[in-house]
Amino acid sequence: MRIALVGLGRMGANMRDRLKHRGIDVVGYDRNPALRDADSLESMVTRLGPGPRIVWIMLPEGVVDDTLAELTPLLGAGDVVVDGGNSRWTADAPRAERLAAHDIGYADCGVSGGVWGAEGGYGLMVGGSPDDVRAIWPVLTALAPEDGSGLVHAGAVGAGHYAKMVHNGIEYALMEAYAEGYELLAADSPVDSITEVFDAWRSGTVIRSWLLDLCTEALRSDPGLSRISGWADDSGEGRWTVEAALDAAVPVPAISASLFARFASRQDDSPAMRLVAAMRQQFGGHPVHPAG
Repeated sequence: MRIALVGLGRMGANMRDRLKHRGIDVVGYDRNPALRDADSLESMVTRLGPGPRIVWIMLPEGVVDDTLAELTPLLGAGDVVVDGGNSRWTADAPRAERLAAHDIGYADCGVSGGVWGAEGGYGLMVGGSPDDVRAIWPVLTALAPEDGSGLVHAGAVGAGHYAKMVHNGIEYALMEAYAEGYELLAADSPVDSITEVFDAWRSGTVIRSWLLDLCTEALRSDPGLSRISGWADDSGEGRWTVEAALDAAVPVPAISASLFARFASRQDDSPAMRLVAAMRQQFGGHPVHPAG
């Protein structure tokens, strides 16, 4: 099986590696000549051969529509486009309609796993029609963990990105809780082995998680987190989650507070936000702001 992959950044490049290791041929395109397999979108599609073809997009939200406009005349009836980036779910239905006018299928897929997914597999939440999801299922199973977990057809078009949006909102709240606990331990407390406390929590406790593992690794590599500032960026999904909660009249106080805490991090340096920034770097390879 062969697919095209547009966007070979931190996530896209690792996904290409995992697909290749699991027997799927990938033709990748990226603006960076050092990363790509094809010199243009047109040559990428040509190298896929006759349809039906699958084109998977891993791009920032702001360039997806322009990329789809360029891809559409290159594709044909029966082809399927997958948006695997962190797009806003409300953009999915209009995109699917525009492609459907050319008999091109569309699926949206929330992808979780960060820079570690190439080895352990990705969590995948896909939205789309049963036919389109069935067409891309071999790709999804190749990307998912080998035990068959972590993969769900969440619903119709938009459901995949909606599920990923809520996932990321929960992630914000979990990270904030660990970070606040860290700041409390680092304040005027009797605890003098904070890293070891975090490490001990990783086994047998009710708060153990992969994020806790990453907290411990970050603290081991930089005790006191002195090398980074307490500025934590947000990439949009937390805001969208809060906005969706407002639209649905659903209370999300923990997620809302964690989003506002990131805003606060840009005003004052804080130990809690240094840990949030460190966790984002650990699981997603996101850049950090150097201390000072």
